Amino acid sequence: MKRVALPLKIVSALLVLGLLALAYSYFIEPRRLVLNEQTMEIAGWDRELDGFKIVAIGDIHGGSHAIDEEKLRELVKLTNAQEPDLIVLLGDYVAHGGGSTPDNVHRIKMPVETIAANLAGLKARYGVLAVMGNHDDWYGGEEVTKALRSVGYTVLADEIFRIDHNGKPIRILGLKDQLHIETWKKYSDRLKQVIARDNGTGPMIVLEHSPDILPIITGDLSISPDLKLILAAHTHGGQVWLPLFGTPIVPSSYGQKYSYGHVYENGVDMFVTSGVGTSILPFRFMMPPEIAVITMRSGG
Repeated sequence: MKRVALPLKIVSALLVLGLLALAYSYFIEPRRLVLNEQTMEIAGWDRELDGFKIVAIGDIHGGSHAIDEEKLRELVKLTNAQEPDLIVLLGDYVAHGGGSTPDNVHRIKMPVETIAANLAGLKARYGVLAVMGNHDDWYGGEEVTKALRSVGYTVLADEIFRIDHNGKPIRILGLKDQLHIETWKKYSDRLKQVIARDNGTGPMIVLEHSPDILPIITGDLSISPDLKLILAAHTHGGQVWLPLFGTPIVPSSYGQKYSYGHVYENGVDMFVTSGVGTSILPFRFMMPPEIAVITMRSGG
């Protein structure tokens, strides 16, 4: 079969478009910070809790491409302007300078004390809750926890934080990162033990770094019938979204299934944020850094 060569003008145009896209994905999009406002209609959500507003921030990766101290302060300012009821930080505050291999886990691009100092000042009606991510645990979860607590934030590690909103209870369950759990059964059993130790009532919102916990929970709904929402990060939305192809690379065992946005599976809602920083590659394309502003309402 005879090969048909593309006209030189088309080849040149495609090359220029590719270079422009590459430049945009390196110089422009990683420096953006957008508000992603979502109204989540949750089945079984108490109408008296309607309007409860959560700001979710994930994968800050301080010191990664375009995430300097000024950007962290901008993040604080823009978040506070939303006047949320609750702010949740979903892990991966540090960025590794030499990868995540055993020899490099303690090389990070910005000191944890600097990250925490520039994140200080976040304000919400019921405070700021945080969980650890895999990069934090690789570096040293205790050190990251200490730094965040030093600026007044509550770090949860398999713990429940209780809120009384308009006279109604809400429970926030902050979990350790599931990437370090050996089996699903161990993880499921651990969740049940944490919840069993709590005598509270009311809807439950789970904070976890990775969205891959959703099949564990939906596969065993006896974990808690009060669970209404999971908030997760970790995937960065794939960092790159391509028309027709979607997100080519997603750090999830389920590919693009839980890569970004609102997911509903077996009676459980989940929202996965694209996060703020970058990891491995310093590019973002059609998946900008975001602050997720989630307003809860009854529905389904």
